Amino acid sequence: MPQRRNAIKDLRKNRTRHLHNQQIKTDLKKAVKQFMTAATDKKAEAKDLLKTLYKKLDKAAKRGIMHKNTAAHRKSRFAKLLPAK
Repeated sequence: MPQRRNAIKDLRKNRTRHLHNQQIKTDLKKAVKQFMTAATDKKAEAKDLLKTLYKKLDKAAKRGIMHKNTAAHRKSRFAKLLPAK
């Protein structure tokens, strides 16, 4: 445990940031899972789920949770899975 006042405050801030980042990551994972199941079943709602997935990926990249090129790579990969009509 830190001893100095600033270090204690930093620890508190790090915990809250970690929880916030974890929440964003879990929401992103849930969105990926929903999209993957819809895309493999070739459901019509997959297009709407792809939009929400794009939004969550962009937000994670904006917040610094993942690199912007990683988000772009994943967006490209998920777009290929969408059934073409």
